Amino acid sequence: FQDQAMMKTMSGGNCNLNVPAKNSYRMVVLGASRVGKSSIVSRFLNGRFEDQYTPTIEDFHRKVYNIRGDMYQLDILDTSGNHPFPAMRRLSILTGDVFILVFSLDNRESFDEVKRLQKQILEVKSCLKNKTKESADLPMVICGNKNDHSEVFRKVSTDEGENLVSSDENCAYFEVSAKKNTNVDEMFYVLFSMAKLPHEMSPSLHRKISIQYGDTFQQKSFRMRRFKDMDAYGMISPFARRPSVNSDLKYIKSKVLREGQSREREKCTIQ
Repeated sequence: FQDQAMMKTMSGGNCNLNVPAKNSYRMVVLGASRVGKSSIVSRFLNGRFEDQYTPTIEDFHRKVYNIRGDMYQLDILDTSGNHPFPAMRRLSILTGDVFILVFSLDNRESFDEVKRLQKQILEVKSCLKNKTKESADLPMVICGNKNDHSEVFRKVSTDEGENLVSSDENCAYFEVSAKKNTNVDEMFYVLFSMAKLPHEMSPSLHRKISIQYGDTFQQKSFRMRRFKDMDAYGMISPFARRPSVNSDLKYIKSKVLREGQSREREKCTIQ
């Protein structure tokens, strides 16, 4: 979403990867503080869990895929649980394509925060949809983390979580453990399926390769002897930077203006 160009470029080391804009997506992870948002992102990117808690201001990650010869880019915005700048949270929602809302099963307040976030996302995206012809589909997963804790500490029932998604076929509920890596991969598989993205984006369904293969990564004929049984590869960009606020604003503005101009042309068409 960095600009309106038809191709997006990721530079890292000696590689230069071009991804069609239509194959570029942003995943936004939202929720209260200390619920495990960054741990879930870490599981997705690296398959690791960090015991030490570090408060997140806002982290940005990028993963690029070669799936059956086609390039895809997934930008991941791991947001702050404190939401010190409401306008920034709204902008993150506006530019998001898929969403993960995280709460902790042992924290009732974090569940209430997810309910507020779900409502805000639907309102903000509905407002944008009214000004454009964006698809009404809004892929979203509500994620109850820390299901490895004893039931004694549970403050939110499974039924309550499932009730939040019962009326929306583009919204799913999962209870996961980032620590034990329980249901995390299944959650991403369902999220990408709802978004009509290749299911090979899920952590266990592609081969993870390093930046050293960047030069050949984007080639349609990309095949390596030791990866011969795989047709999906994923690579984390170690140098990815979050697009500027100005770039995000221009992206949203361009969508609205482009649609407005399209409607004007429709009005002027002589039948």
